[in-house]
Amino acid sequence: MYNKTSKKAAEFIDHNEIMDTLEYAQKNKSNRKLIDSILDKAKQGMGLTHREATVLLECNLEDVNEQIYQLAKDIKEKFYGNRIVMFAPLYLSNYCVNGCVYCPYHYQNKHIARKKLTQDEIRQEVMALQDMGHKRLALETGEDPINSPIEYVLESINTIYNVKHKNGAIRRVNVNIAATTVENYRKLADAGIGTYILFQETYHKESYEKLHPTGPKHDYVYHTEAMDRAMQGGIDDVGLGVLFGLERYRYEFAGLLMHAEHLEATYGVGPHTISVPRIRHADDIDADDFSNGIDDEIFSKIVACLRISVPYTGMIISTRESKTCREKVLKLGVSQISGGSKTSVGGYVKPELEDHKSEQFDVSDNRTLDEVVKWLLELGHVPSFCTACYREGRTGDRFMSLLKSGQIINCCHPNSLITLKEYLMDYASEETLKLGEAIIADEIEKVTHPIVMEKAKSNLLSIEKGERDFRF
Repeated sequence: MYNKTSKKAAEFIDHNEIMDTLEYAQKNKSNRKLIDSILDKAKQGMGLTHREATVLLECNLEDVNEQIYQLAKDIKEKFYGNRIVMFAPLYLSNYCVNGCVYCPYHYQNKHIARKKLTQDEIRQEVMALQDMGHKRLALETGEDPINSPIEYVLESINTIYNVKHKNGAIRRVNVNIAATTVENYRKLADAGIGTYILFQETYHKESYEKLHPTGPKHDYVYHTEAMDRAMQGGIDDVGLGVLFGLERYRYEFAGLLMHAEHLEATYGVGPHTISVPRIRHADDIDADDFSNGIDDEIFSKIVACLRISVPYTGMIISTRESKTCREKVLKLGVSQISGGSKTSVGGYVKPELEDHKSEQFDVSDNRTLDEVVKWLLELGHVPSFCTACYREGRTGDRFMSLLKSGQIINCCHPNSLITLKEYLMDYASEETLKLGEAIIADEIEKVTHPIVMEKAKSNLLSIEKGERDFRF
């Protein structure tokens, strides 16, 4: 039976509740009175339930869809402004003991080039990322108790944080590793990670077990309850996500929001981020073999409906998506994107050959970080390399309260401009530098607190003189 405060996977992700929700949405997809009431609620910026959101997702009334897109834009602007947080993935190892049928890392793939980075190789990768200008990484590794034990992950995190190269420093390491124990989550928290990210892949239990036929990831319950254990281990910033294309998108959408509701109801804070990857081609993986793929139109509506439903949650889109697609969804709710990404182990120091044999998936957006930053500036966004909230202890409910109070304009906004200034001074091309300076000059005037504005302007001048790492 459905119970969002239960810590049992079968109860907070209840199959019958999802099926009832989908039936309810189908019956009410043209119910204007109900839809208007849902939109009125959404306009208050307090979010929607999974059932309300699924009605909007199912609705095919053209005028309503226009309202949904506009509302998503308005909510994005209200809570996140025009800031876009930049990050890059760092793959440590592609050894894996699981049999996931959609991932080239699966243990039966005998021709993929397997590699595990040494600590010295990690240092070299980190310096390459720092030379681009990155300050925030998402650490990735396959599940393998021999090649990627928790001790290796912890040592790698320590290595990453201790690499100081020219003006470069990685200030936040988010971690995307397999579901683990409360004890191991406590170790990750003590190591100073930012967000713990784990994609559910699919919330449909039967499909999940078929898609993960062998290995520890086969255990649906253990995997689905991982965020509860992470919270219990002291990690209050967690990131959810599904891999769209594995199951029916409506089912995944409802399950994803139910998971978010569960975290909010049980721990007082919802997911820090939600990722929306779509399945892509990779070595020995043909995305066309999966019949639940979604087109760009449906994908965009999913992003818009998620933004309306969880207005306080950051939304992530990776280089899986094309420049055109990323540009569209940036307006509808996405607040974090990757740039200059490599999805192979060691790919920043030694780029992959054309065969892509060790990449986890094909990258659609192959632009450099500077090209992505320039593009964002041209679109009127503020590329942000900020990690201040994590480093100042503003995580979990403390970050959410800041966001909900509207004070983010006097904290995250000046921090974003300060870190953009660092990037411009240290890494940007001449054209990007000119665009960025103009954006900073305009955006600094939006800070509403006079003392904060004065201090931010002072920090910007100090950066020009060679000083670094200011934050509110």
